[in-house]
Amino acid sequence: MSILTIVLSILLPPVAVAMKHGIGTTLLISILLTILGWLPGVIHALIVNK
Repeated sequence: MSILTIVLSILLPPVAVAMKHGIGTTLLISILLTILGWLPGVIHALIVNK
C-alpha cells in the first residue's frame, strides 16, 4: 500500500476505495460506513486496500 493510499484512507476513505476498486459495491459499503461513523469507514478502507 502506498503512502498516498494510506493518507487517503485516513482522510477520505471512500476516495481511497474508489481509486483502487472503482465504482461498485465496495465503494457503496465504504460510503455507508463513513456516513455511519468516520472510524468504521477508515477501518474498512484500510482492510480493503491492503
